[in-house]
Amino acid sequence: MSTAQGAVDERLATTSPLRRLLVRPELGALIGAVVVFVFFAILSPTFRSPAGIANWLDPASTLGIMAVAVALLMIGGEFDLSAGVLTGSTGLAVTIIATRFGLDVWLAVAISLVLALIVGLFNGLLVVRTGLPSFIVTLGSYLVLQGLNLGVTKVLTGNVLVGGLVGRPGFSSAHLVFSSSVVLGGTYFKVSIVWWLVLTALATVVLLRTRFGNWVFAVGGDQVAARNVGVPAARTKVLLFLTTATAAWLVGTITALRNTSAQADAGVGDELTFIVAAVIGGCLLTGGYGSAIGATFGALIFGMTSVGIVYAGWDADWYKLFLGAMLLLAVFANRLVRRYAERRRG
Repeated sequence: MSTAQGAVDERLATTSPLRRLLVRPELGALIGAVVVFVFFAILSPTFRSPAGIANWLDPASTLGIMAVAVALLMIGGEFDLSAGVLTGSTGLAVTIIATRFGLDVWLAVAISLVLALIVGLFNGLLVVRTGLPSFIVTLGSYLVLQGLNLGVTKVLTGNVLVGGLVGRPGFSSAHLVFSSSVVLGGTYFKVSIVWWLVLTALATVVLLRTRFGNWVFAVGGDQVAARNVGVPAARTKVLLFLTTATAAWLVGTITALRNTSAQADAGVGDELTFIVAAVIGGCLLTGGYGSAIGATFGALIFGMTSVGIVYAGWDADWYKLFLGAMLLLAVFANRLVRRYAERRRG
């Protein structure tokens, strides 16, 4: 029998369910989430109670919305360091427009979305047109937005905190959609959890079941090769930056309507948390690999840890140490999985 006849096309080779599971990017984050849940559930009965679960799902939800969008961008091979401060910018825009200019809250929310999309479009176009690294471009946007948030807010209000959303036209209905709670089994869960789960499902379908999802993996894996086979690399990356900006608008709106106010320094530093959650969820810093579900598990680990430490009676200062250790473990686990997957292909 000739060698050609004996060779098996890797695309037609049979792969066992266990092997397919082992190369899934979200596996490490899923195991980590289970371990963290069991750990804190043993330490604190409150942590595993319905009220406790609602408490740690709340911070995980807003982080998860951003982590999913950032994960898509990272799979596409780019970063957005302005994502955190943009959540503060959009919240400030909603609050200032509704309270200082007297517009309906829904109109303020719509204007805030337009502003977020302009920032996302600016970042995307600058990256694809100039070829500059996205972390440099978005670092510039981060600084510009941080300065605008502080400067504009102080000029218009004379303060760094803007309040007074309650009672404005459209506030009640907007609050119901973005920041209310739903009762499940006698426990109040924030509606942001619903937003989070819906966006995770939507991002997963887009990533795994659509042509655009294939483009995202392609441009993140090898942009030149993707472009040579007809993938619209520039359009794909710009759309990913717009997705991140939209997620920032959603989180900023949820936060502003929930607090009925916004602070000029809101969101500063959160961009690193989004990236860490995506990396814990299996995204590679080099692009081309990752999942939206993994980013959701990464955010879940953050939420459980931030609340679990309090329930366990520990000093909250240990939170960063714990997260740093989780990040290092995730990076090492991802590296091992990537090597295993490459060996199987080879």
